[in-house]
Parts: sequence; structure tokens; C-alpha cells
Amino acid sequence: MATPDEPPARHVLHREMLLNDALSAMVARCALKLPLRTPEERQASLAATLALHPAPGEGVWVFGYGSLIWNPIIHHDDSRAMVLEGYHRAFCLGTPAGRGTPENPGLVLGLAPGGCCEGVALHVSEADVASELDLLWRREMMGDGYVARWVTLRSRADDSTVPAVAFVINHAAMFYAGDLPEDETVRRLATARGELGSSAEYLWRTRDGLRALGLHDPLVERLAERVAAYS
Repeated sequence: MATPDEPPARHVLHREMLLNDALSAMVARCALKLPLRTPEERQASLAATLALHPAPGEGVWVFGYGSLIWNPIIHHDDSRAMVLEGYHRAFCLGTPAGRGTPENPGLVLGLAPGGCCEGVALHVSEADVASELDLLWRREMMGDGYVARWVTLRSRADDSTVPAVAFVINHAAMFYAGDLPEDETVRRLATARGELGSSAEYLWRTRDGLRALGLHDPLVERLAERVAAYS
């Protein structure tokens, strides 16, 4: 049975794990079949994304909708609760490493088309863009799970907008899991665990992070209740 008072993870994701490529080494060791981008491929992806920056020279906003809410790691000088129209939060990416195993892959969040998604916008200053986005790409673009896209975020407070980078689910990813019945989603969230912790912990931390921002996601709240009651 899943419980919020579970034992600590073997590793906690932090800056050093990204800077020394310990995260990618862990994933490569635990999930041998998972395709990983080379450093050159990551740099090419980052360069291509920055080349499309709608407002170059003004730093970069990054949209956090899952673990970036409660463990952003990257240095940022501003954060705001924002909403993204046209995408919704979904547990649609399997994790055979980190928060699961190849035998029992966990689940983490991705942005799927349709609806809207509330989360946090993190602003990286222009002086820090090169270093911090390199770190971000090592984290989010290590495998084939996400596609980096420029989106427009809107503030519910004053209706202002900012362009931001968001990581959208790649439907062609090897561990895409967007068609699971909810009962199977609950089972995987409740039972999968890897070297970074459990999928249940990821779910509960996301719920708590959203609540701290004054945000309420019915899906996350419902899944958190079901996973806590799972046996």
C-alpha cells in the first residue's frame, strides 16, 4: 500500500547529478533499452529552441507543471503562477528508471494536447540562460519523452502573457503511456519505485506544490486520493 511516509529515495535529484551526468548514467544503467540523446544532440536541440526565442535578450521563462514546481533546480529570478491554454497535465510518460524499473515502470507528467494547465513560470535571467538551460536540457531532454516548444502563458491575476519554453509529451516516445485506463495509472503510481523515489511521491509532491501556489488540479487530487488508498 502506498503511503506518504515511505522510506527515503537512494538519490535525490540535484544540480550535481546533472552537471556530472550522474543522472544519465543512472538511467543508462537501469534502463538499457531507453534511447538517450548524446550531449551533441542535446546542445543542438537547445540551440534550435533558443533560435526561435520570441523575445531574445530578455531571459527565458520556463513552464513548470510537475517536478519543476517543487524541485526546479535551475536558478531563476522570478516565478509566477500561470496558465497554459491548449494543453493539459497528464500522467503519460513511463519511467523505467528513476521512479520505476523496467519490470514495473512508473509514471510522470507530460503536457498533452487539449484543455488547459495551471503551473508555475520560472524566469531565467539572460546572464544565466546558457548555463541554466543546459542544466534543464540535461534533465528534461535526456531521453525521447519530451519535445521542447515555445508556448504563451497567461496570468489569471492580470491577464498578462509571457512566452515560455514548455516540455510537451512526445507521442512517439518509447515509453509513451497516454492511453492507460485510470485503474492502471493508479496501480503504477502506487507500486512503482526507482532510485529517485516512488511515482507516488512524485504525485504527492506535485499535488502539494500546486496547493502551495493556490492551484487545484482535479486529476492530481483524485489520483492522489486513490493512490493513498491503494492496496
